[in-house]
Amino acid sequence: MVNALSRAPMPAAPAGAVARPARLGLGLAALIGLGACSYLPTIPDLPGTDVFDSPRQIRGQMIEEEDLRQVVVGVSSRRDVEALLGTPSATGTFDDSDWFYIGGITRQRPGRLLAVDDQRVVRIRFDRNGTVQDVARLGPEDGRDIRVVQRTTPSPGNERTLMQQLFGNIGRVGPGLGAQTPTGPGSPTPQGR
Repeated sequence: MVNALSRAPMPAAPAGAVARPARLGLGLAALIGLGACSYLPTIPDLPGTDVFDSPRQIRGQMIEEEDLRQVVVGVSSRRDVEALLGTPSATGTFDDSDWFYIGGITRQRPGRLLAVDDQRVVRIRFDRNGTVQDVARLGPEDGRDIRVVQRTTPSPGNERTLMQQLFGNIGRVGPGLGAQTPTGPGSPTPQGR
């Protein structure tokens, strides 16, 4: 038995119209193509090859060598360093004799964390009189790995089971659902009186 609807001709789409699934597929392909552009390698020798690369962003304070050479050990003071390099990104935790200038160049990677292309950390150490004692550039080898402790602090109160959480309010009736109106000091006043 042949269905009468199966023999009926389908209406023709208007000229130039693209079916909805095709438009969705084209849009998805365009998004994937644009996301993959940041993964293409750059060739620095050819002009215009950075078209597909994500833009770089400077974060923090990028201290240049020529500025750092003007900081003289044993001569420059805190005020001199601050006037030349600006306020530090961080200071020592318990003693402000160490100043840190931290900066980096990053770029966005779709679906992942920022990529750090260049990171510069400068430590300037002062003596008790506020005179520069040491200037050092720090790299990844100077960092320390810190192990995070996975402990939780218990909170006081009733530890409720899943069933208690799901069915705990059954039988409790709130105001306006048949419960008695509270009376006495601190209770809400009846409306209309």
